[in-house]
Amino acid sequence: MQTGFVILLFVVGLVLIIKGGDWFVDSAVFIANLTGIPKFIIGATIVSVATTLPELTVSVTGVIDGELDLAVGNAVGSVTANIGLIMGISLVCMPAVIKRSQFWLKGTLMSAAALLLWVLCKDGTLHMLPSFALFVLLAVYVWDNIRDAKNDVGSDEREVVDKKDLPKQIVMFIIGIAAIVGGSKLLIEYGSEIALLLGVPSAIIGVTMVAIGTSLPELITTLTAIRKKESSMSIGNIVGANIIDLAMILPICSVVSDGKLTIAEQSYALDMPMCFAMTLIAVLPPLIKGKLYRWQGILMLALYAVYVVILVTQYGV
Repeated sequence: MQTGFVILLFVVGLVLIIKGGDWFVDSAVFIANLTGIPKFIIGATIVSVATTLPELTVSVTGVIDGELDLAVGNAVGSVTANIGLIMGISLVCMPAVIKRSQFWLKGTLMSAAALLLWVLCKDGTLHMLPSFALFVLLAVYVWDNIRDAKNDVGSDEREVVDKKDLPKQIVMFIIGIAAIVGGSKLLIEYGSEIALLLGVPSAIIGVTMVAIGTSLPELITTLTAIRKKESSMSIGNIVGANIIDLAMILPICSVVSDGKLTIAEQSYALDMPMCFAMTLIAVLPPLIKGKLYRWQGILMLALYAVYVVILVTQYGV
């Protein structure tokens, strides 16, 4: 198959995932509002989890299709890209002042999830039962989101919606799911094709092209926040997405793979420790000083560049 056509189908898959995610979220929020679910619950659960739909669907599809290295690489690589590239760009453009009272738990959860995932994979396998410890961290994150949202708005606050739009929203809900699933299949199939064409392991494609691609929603949100001079909003979005990526995606993949997810040597020896190091760079200064600095952004971008160089030189053949 021609290289240009393979890349085109890879991009089509990426577009389907991102647009499908938008349609799914919009329709899910509409249906939730119509059924009377409080707005703060919708924001803290449906919308938060939906931001990681691209990563989740790609990784689960990869496991089902036998592309384990690509699936694991995508999940871990998305977190590294979110911090090393997206948060790095955000902080270089605009440092952020963070309230420690609002940041400490979420920041700690992000680093704890990265460390726990690394420890659980020490024997080259993520087993289903131990991985449930990550779900505990996810539950704490969702609880904290609900608590924060409930403090911001009344628990009885609802968005007014028109019932006449329900059939349209149901159709968009179904189309959104179909687009996400179909896009994931294309991304996995042609991501592995690109790996073959380039002569590199699929794990490298997973932590670079696929991971960066599925992180595009976070990148768009961050660029919008920078334009509106709301850098702290972009930081919150990235931290939340990372917690869900780390604490939900690979445990689910472990369940899908019959309770035993094989972890490539590259993932355990390089991707996971790099991911954990990135979280420490992101978390420690605001926990100590209550601020995210421009030098952190520069360090994140530099470390990500070093990471990519190591990937290519040490694992690229």
